[in-house]
Amino acid sequence: MSDIFREVQEDVRRERLEKLWKTYGTWFIVFAVLVLAGIGGYQVWRRHEAAQRVKTSDAYAAAQRITDPAQAAPAFEKIAGSARGGYRLLAKLSQANALYASGKALDAVNLYKEIATDDSGDIGAVARLRAGWALSDSAPRSDLETLLAPLDTPGSAWRPLANEILAFSDYRAAKVKQAATEYHALAEDAQSPDTLRTRARAMAAFLDSGAGADSGVVPPPPPPAATPQPPAAPAQ
Repeated sequence: MSDIFREVQEDVRRERLEKLWKTYGTWFIVFAVLVLAGIGGYQVWRRHEAAQRVKTSDAYAAAQRITDPAQAAPAFEKIAGSARGGYRLLAKLSQANALYASGKALDAVNLYKEIATDDSGDIGAVARLRAGWALSDSAPRSDLETLLAPLDTPGSAWRPLANEILAFSDYRAAKVKQAATEYHALAEDAQSPDTLRTRARAMAAFLDSGAGADSGVVPPPPPPAATPQPPAAPAQ
């Protein structure tokens, strides 16, 4: 009897499977094809992305070997126009550096600011600092404070570097005492990198010694001595 029941159960199960296959078999095949196509497409996409990264890396390395910044800038610009992710930002940053080195400071600063707006990470922070240094001897301190505000926050690793730019701005504006105070603070700040503290100590000592102070107006040079004229020839 158990064999008969087993056969009946198998027949019932087979009939159910046949009904399910007739109802959903086509959809199952379509689903399987889509899954396989998706896996194949993903593998193709990964290979394409890897090839593009290698191509971009080679182009970036070639642009870095260009010694003339005027020629390097358009090379980096071309890479930035086609690259994605980190390489795009790196290429734009290198383009801005090349523009600045070739004497196009305004174009470089605008590009630095664009990068800083697009990226809130390390590359954007570096771009913001370089824009600050490019403007440190000409822009008002208020403009620099606005530019560097995202970096000048408690606990930020970029804060000492931003404050160094502000201290240098005060020095350039002949605010010697204020600049000296700021450099002393940087030299004693445990969060400052060692190289920055070394620079800050040197600048603080420089300013403490009286260097950089306004010594008054340099007097104008004396008028040139009159050039003696040869005696006139006697009248004939």
